[in-house]
Amino acid sequence: MEALDADAVRRWAAAGVRALDADREAIDRINVYPVADGDTGTNLLHTMRSALDALVRDPADAVGAAVSALAKGAVAGARGNSGVILSQVLRGLAESWEGALTVSGTALRTALRRADELATAAVAKPVAGTVLSVLTAAADAAEECGSDLLDDVAGAAVKAAAQALADTPRQLAVLAERGVVDAGGRGLLLLLDALATVVSERLDGDVEHDLPPMSAPKAALVHESSGFEYEVMYLLDGLADEQALRERLARLGDSVVVAGDGHGLWSVHVHCDDVGAAIEVGIENGRPHRITVTRFADQKARYARDRAVVAIVAGEDAAELFRAEGASVLVLPPGREPAVADLLDVLAETGAAQVVVLPNDIGLAGLVAEAAERDGRDVVVVPTVSPVQGLAALAVHDPTRRPGDDVVAMAEAAAAMRRGELVIAKREAITWVGRCQPGDALGLIDGEVVLIEPAPADLVAAACRLVDRMLDAGGELVTVFAGADAPGGLDDELGRHLRLSHPEVELTGYPGGQPGTVALIGVE
Repeated sequence: MEALDADAVRRWAAAGVRALDADREAIDRINVYPVADGDTGTNLLHTMRSALDALVRDPADAVGAAVSALAKGAVAGARGNSGVILSQVLRGLAESWEGALTVSGTALRTALRRADELATAAVAKPVAGTVLSVLTAAADAAEECGSDLLDDVAGAAVKAAAQALADTPRQLAVLAERGVVDAGGRGLLLLLDALATVVSERLDGDVEHDLPPMSAPKAALVHESSGFEYEVMYLLDGLADEQALRERLARLGDSVVVAGDGHGLWSVHVHCDDVGAAIEVGIENGRPHRITVTRFADQKARYARDRAVVAIVAGEDAAELFRAEGASVLVLPPGREPAVADLLDVLAETGAAQVVVLPNDIGLAGLVAEAAERDGRDVVVVPTVSPVQGLAALAVHDPTRRPGDDVVAMAEAAAAMRRGELVIAKREAITWVGRCQPGDALGLIDGEVVLIEPAPADLVAAACRLVDRMLDAGGELVTVFAGADAPGGLDDELGRHLRLSHPEVELTGYPGGQPGTVALIGVE
C-alpha cells in the first residue's frame, strides 16, 4: 500500500480491536505496573472499541477525519491509565494528518513522533520501561528509517517496538521480578502490528514481524498498588490550565494522566486516597462529568469474565458495529446456512460462564437452541429478530448488573424497538396489501407487508413512505442499516425527509451490508 486512506484506517481500527480482544486476558495477566490490578488488556480493548465505535457512527472519506473520529472516541471512552495514553497516540496521528485525504510513509513518521510527544506530555511522571518507552522506540525507528515507503516505515516501527518491549524488564525492576514485559507496551505493539498488517495488505494472522511471546508471571499476581486505594477518572470540559491540573493531582496521588482530544474534551486519571479532593480539583479547573471511582481491592471482581454477549449478524459492516459495542460476533456465511459448530466456536472463544445470544433473525432459534444444549454453559437468548433490535438490546447491556435483571432489560429494549424492512420482491406473490411482482419494492413492519412500490421502484421514496408508516404510532429515534441493495445516499435522503416531515425525530444510519435487503429500520 503506497498511501493510507480512510478505509484503511477503519480496517486498522477493526483489526486492532480484534488483536486486543484475542490477547486481552493474557495482557491482563502480565499487568504488574503501576498497579497489579489485572485490567490493562481490558482497558485498552474498551478504549479502542470506543474509538472504533465513534468512527462507525461518524464515517469519514478522508484519513485525517477518520483518525480524528478515532481520537475523539478514545478520549471520551478511555478507561484506565493505559487507555488514556492510547487516546493520545490516536490524537497525535489525528493532529499530524489533519485535513489529509491520504498519508504516506513520511506522514506516518511525523505522526508517530507527535503521538510520542503527546503521550509523554500527558503523564505527570513518565517512567522508563513502560508503554512510553515502546512508543518512543517506534517513533525513533520511523524517523531513522532509510525509506519513505509506507510499508517500510510501519515495519521499522513495529520491529523497534518489539525490541523495546523485550527490553522493558531491564528498565523496570517490578517487571524483572515477575518475569514479564510491560502490559501497556504489549497492547501498543499489537496495534502497531495491526497497522503494519493493513499497510502491507497481509491477512490477519500472517506472520512477518517477530512479536515477543508473553510469559506467565513467575508468581500469581495479587492486588498491589503504590499505596493508594482508589482510581479516579472523569471527563473534563472547559479546562483552562492543563499543567496546573496535572500538578494539583500529582500532589494528591500518582499515575496522573491528563489528556485531551484537541477539541476541548479532556480525560483525567489519578490514583489517590482522597476521592473528594481529586474531584474538587476538577471542579476548580473545569466541568467534570462521567466520574468513575474504582477501589483497587474490588478490581478482580469487577473485571471477572463471567458474562459475554454473542450477536449473530449478516454483513461485515454490521458485524464490525456489534464488535465495536463489545459483542462477540458470528457472521452469517453468504450463500449457505450457518452451522452449529460455527456458533459453538464463538461461544467457546468468549471464555465466559454465561453467554447472552442475540440471534437477530427469527429463523435461527433452532441453531441457537442446539448450540446451547451442546455447549454446556449458561446460554440465554434475547429474542431479537432484526439487527436493529439486537443493537437496542446491546445498548442497555450492563455486565455489572445482576444477570437476570440484565437479560430482562435487554429483552425489553429489543421489544420496544419496532422493526421494518425494505426489500425487492424476487417473485410474484399475494400479500396483505395486494399482489406484488418481481422487482417491486416491499415495505414490511414486524414481518408483514404494508406497502408495495411498483417496479421500477424508487427505493428512496419507498424507504421514506415506510418510515412514515412506522412513525404513525409515534417514535423519537429511527435507526437504519443500509443493506447490500441500498442506493447510495439513502441515509442522507431519509434524513432530509425526516427533517421536513418529522423534525422531532432523530435518525442514526449505519452501513449494514445485509444481502438481499435495501434497508433494515428500527423505530423507538
